[in-house]
Amino acid sequence: QSIEKGVQEIPLDSIIGSVNRYTDFTKDFLPRSSVHAERWANVEIAYTGLAGLPPIEVYQLGDVYFVKDGNHRVSVARQLGTNSIEAYVTEIKTKVPVTPETTTEDLILKAEYAEFLEKTRLKELRPEADLSVTAPGKYRDLEEHISVHRYFMGIELQRDISYEEAVAHWYDTVYLPMTQIMERYGILGEFPGRTETDLYLWIAEHRAALEDELVSEIRPEDAALHLAETQSPRPKRVASRLGNRLKKSILPSSLTSGPPAGSWRHEKAQQQAKVSLFDNILVPIVGDETGWNALEQAITIAHKENAQIHGMHVVPSMEDRDSDPVRHLHKVFTGKLEARGVTGSCTIETGDIIQNVCERARWNDLIVMKLNYPPVSPSLTSITHGFRAAIQRCPRPVLAVPDQAVPLTKVLLAYDGSPKANEALFIATYVSGKWKIPLVIVSVEEAGLDAEKMADSANSYVEGHGQRASLIVKQGRVGETILNTIDNENCDLLLIGGYGRSSLVSVVLGSTVDEILKDIKIPALICR
Repeated sequence: QSIEKGVQEIPLDSIIGSVNRYTDFTKDFLPRSSVHAERWANVEIAYTGLAGLPPIEVYQLGDVYFVKDGNHRVSVARQLGTNSIEAYVTEIKTKVPVTPETTTEDLILKAEYAEFLEKTRLKELRPEADLSVTAPGKYRDLEEHISVHRYFMGIELQRDISYEEAVAHWYDTVYLPMTQIMERYGILGEFPGRTETDLYLWIAEHRAALEDELVSEIRPEDAALHLAETQSPRPKRVASRLGNRLKKSILPSSLTSGPPAGSWRHEKAQQQAKVSLFDNILVPIVGDETGWNALEQAITIAHKENAQIHGMHVVPSMEDRDSDPVRHLHKVFTGKLEARGVTGSCTIETGDIIQNVCERARWNDLIVMKLNYPPVSPSLTSITHGFRAAIQRCPRPVLAVPDQAVPLTKVLLAYDGSPKANEALFIATYVSGKWKIPLVIVSVEEAGLDAEKMADSANSYVEGHGQRASLIVKQGRVGETILNTIDNENCDLLLIGGYGRSSLVSVVLGSTVDEILKDIKIPALICR
């Protein structure tokens, strides 16, 4: 829409371009050729003379102007230090803002944005929407997102979906939730100079690449966090990536300790309120009978949590990925899930089992593994033992399954007040309430620890979250006492904090966790 506004005095600084003459003048309106330079000199004489010059003609877009006729006059006026100039003004109404700081690239972006708004009618449907981007060509990607969303809306609702309905629904249910994730985790601050829409597209692309690589669905918040960790240009992030690479090159993987206690709980607390704590369960598949027990136990939990199960089988080389035994294993895995009404997927990887488990753990909420017994006596050889390494390094809770799957009807929490025991307390409280099973808390007197005080503290937390627990306070050897309590209370699930010392120290001095895992007959959920 154009509006004739007559002759006005306009600021020279607000004139930022020309119509069809952008190749003849620089952005500062200096002539590019000698021909124009000669004419420029003639205009200068006329401009400073008594007769003066007629008003120029400009288009107005927002707060800026583009010269239709009078480029030489604008050029001379600027060089003479004039602040304003008379102009016939024709205002062009646009749906995007234009300011004196607008660059050539900005103009391209704003033109694309205007076309996008005209096609989608987003400003009419959602007036508060701001989908600015910093790179040309991205609005085509947004239009593709809307088209795909429209397609799946039609399938889900079994009817034709108008383009306007798809635009509004995409904005409300896809775009806005992603911007809320960005705000919750501070993702926008990780990429200075970028917009929410830039990040929306980057996260969507990053998530698709991860899902293709992992053959598994990735939550938007996980993809956003991973993008920040791996791509953010902030100095702190860059230093962290360099430090991790250096540590990985120097230290054996078995000596790395994984993230700090409480990291996973902090992540879950930042997520939108969810019905379930364990949405995705990772199960390393061995293929023997005892290995399938871990899958059966995971299926039991999946039913309670409405979770997906992601199986992973690790083979020595790429050639083994497509072997007959591997195809049979995949078929058995899929058959077991289908028979029990659980959804999931199974991937085949190569390399070290524990390294693969720990790398994939971050995309899941729980790891369910067949229990391989740690060495009975402390020894430096146990420092590289697989199960110990998994417990030490995994960023998620690990459920050790020693025998047949059990129904999980009564949980025992071994509590000593340590940070990792507090993680176990958090999960035990959730499990007791969500799964509607009794909770027993046992605290054992140790040197310098008041078991009764610890038990009361844990009970206060449980009651503060609307649950109840039975308290047991005992004296004796910690590992032996916990195992005896399991038998006496008929519990079929143990929750306990992970190794309290560093990898090396716990191996040399021994560990309560090792002592328990050596003789336990029920699943043990070990928490960071």
